[in-house]
Amino acid sequence: MILRTLLDRYIFTELLSPFGLSLGALCFVMLTRELLRLVELLVSKGVGLWSVLKVIAMLLPSGLVLTLPIAGLIASITAFGRLSYDKELVAMRAAGLSLFRLSQPVFLFSLAVFALTLVLSQWGQPWSSLNLKKVALNLLKDQLVLALERGTFNEPIPHMVIYVPESADGRPAKGIFVSDERTATEPRIIVAEEYQVFMDRVNNQVALRLVNGVIHTKPDQVDQYRLVSFASYDIKVSLSQSSYAATEERPTYEQIMTMIQKSDGKDTTGLRRLMEYYKDLAFPTASLVFCLLGVPLGIVSKRSGRVGGFAVGVGIIVIFYLLNVACDFLVTTAWIGPFAGAWMPNIIFIAATIFMYLKMSRQ
Repeated sequence: MILRTLLDRYIFTELLSPFGLSLGALCFVMLTRELLRLVELLVSKGVGLWSVLKVIAMLLPSGLVLTLPIAGLIASITAFGRLSYDKELVAMRAAGLSLFRLSQPVFLFSLAVFALTLVLSQWGQPWSSLNLKKVALNLLKDQLVLALERGTFNEPIPHMVIYVPESADGRPAKGIFVSDERTATEPRIIVAEEYQVFMDRVNNQVALRLVNGVIHTKPDQVDQYRLVSFASYDIKVSLSQSSYAATEERPTYEQIMTMIQKSDGKDTTGLRRLMEYYKDLAFPTASLVFCLLGVPLGIVSKRSGRVGGFAVGVGIIVIFYLLNVACDFLVTTAWIGPFAGAWMPNIIFIAATIFMYLKMSRQ
């Protein structure tokens, strides 16, 4: 009922194909680095496929927040570039349809992209950050358990090697050897009779509990050597020490304002945090502007084709990124406020969109 005419449905359908293709390509590019790490875990570390898929699912909301506006811009540029190149837009304009009338399905499409980006930025990212910690903690535990494979030296995390002896004569072997060089100034060799792996979810740590063993330590002094016996000793491994970096906790608005007030408005970290807080709404709004801006841009670059539309879209995103970097600099140097820094790129692009619409509508 919203797309009431055949023309509206036709234009809306023209937007879907380039949007889906560009969104898939952009998400793949955004997640390439993480995908390489996950494939390495799957192949060389023995982590399960289901755990890897869960990590990818947790990473998608953050990737989609960045790629949805770009995909919407490329979709509108490509769709209207093709309509203009095939003279279909000329026929529509000759039938008495204005550019604003033809943009109605694009406006509906941009509203959908805006709503999805807003939901992901406000609720999707916090949810994925919270669950990503849980998944990463389970992955770290699985990797530590796999490192206890008998008869082989394994390095579950950097600078830590674990060896468990093989069983003899069918009887279970006891003992574990750990070389812990995470502290470069005080490396340790630990030998224990028994071990157990458990998780500390409160502190985002995985611990290897050793029972009845000794710790060999050689401090910086050449002539010193330390031997410590223990009945129970825990080796704790946090997410920050592993390949699964823990997601940084984002402060609330009240905490940010407290940081700024304590420094009389001179805390650059607090100002940047406040600007990021305002960007939670400013960035989804940019997706709304991008989709509408793509209509006149597609008409102007009608001979560029799909590849050209992608290139034009990337160029617009680079300009938007540079404006954000410039605003970030102006905010940290106290030339403008955090709210103005978050919304200034959008205001510039809104003005450019209105100007190009007026110019194209007169042709």
